[in-house]
Amino acid sequence: MAITLRQIRYFVATAEVGQISQAAIHLHISQSSVTSAIQELEALLGAPLFIRSPQGMILTDSGRHFLNHAYSILRSVDDAMKSPLPDNTASGSLRVAASYTVLGYFLPHHLQRLSQSYPGIKIHVHEKERAEIEQSLVEGEIDMAVVLTSNLRHREIAYETLFGSVRRLWLPARHPLGERTAVNLAEVANEPFILLTVDEADKTALRYWNQSGRKPNIIMRTSSIEAVRSMVANGSGVAILSDLVYRPWSLEGLRIETVLLMDHVPAMNVGLAWRKGVEFTPAMEAVREYFRQSFLAPQLSSGRR
Repeated sequence: MAITLRQIRYFVATAEVGQISQAAIHLHISQSSVTSAIQELEALLGAPLFIRSPQGMILTDSGRHFLNHAYSILRSVDDAMKSPLPDNTASGSLRVAASYTVLGYFLPHHLQRLSQSYPGIKIHVHEKERAEIEQSLVEGEIDMAVVLTSNLRHREIAYETLFGSVRRLWLPARHPLGERTAVNLAEVANEPFILLTVDEADKTALRYWNQSGRKPNIIMRTSSIEAVRSMVANGSGVAILSDLVYRPWSLEGLRIETVLLMDHVPAMNVGLAWRKGVEFTPAMEAVREYFRQSFLAPQLSSGRR
């Protein structure tokens, strides 16, 4: 008997929410179907993937190890379904800049796909901060950028937003607020708060906090997403970060839960940027078309060149 995508999807859903009942709700199937799929998977792998407890489903060491492979499998299947056909005629060199968050949590996977889809295009990537990216685009030092478009400020920059990554409250496992379907910032203000500073995340956070009329109880400011992840997981505090950088486990193997926010907290928008009026090269057109086919809905949500 071979492992199926159904088993892998049900396993991942259960690992992410920590409960078979909640996984079944998200998947729109019965609990028994989820239970059977996990049992079949454990039998095939010859190892328990979860510890069953009254609090929910806790991944074993084998489960955590297999979860990484499960994510890779599902990502590969998704890539195969969405990948544009290779264009062997597109060629050229492209200078691309990216900010820390985009380069660390989004771009490498797509650089690999781009190299397969457009083998004639040589992409040179540079990590820069937002202001430096804008200046480099205006001065022609780089051709395009993959950035947090919600942070862009320069009037000479055009952009297309590819997707918005929802920001949620991050909590340690079994936190009282984790039992809620949604919370407001007034409730979060009572918790010790860890503020991420990289890619101007602190400026964005303080804007929506100010608009709410509340103040976060900041106990630490850090540019390290992994530091935030570890501190939340070990119960030192809570944070508000986007789904793009969310992982259900800290480096120590402790679980992180997320809860929706009722207040208006803007999504973290990711997209492409270039200098207004620039003449697109074949390489620029090919890369933009790749990202459009991969992400954009029929209606584009952006500025134009």
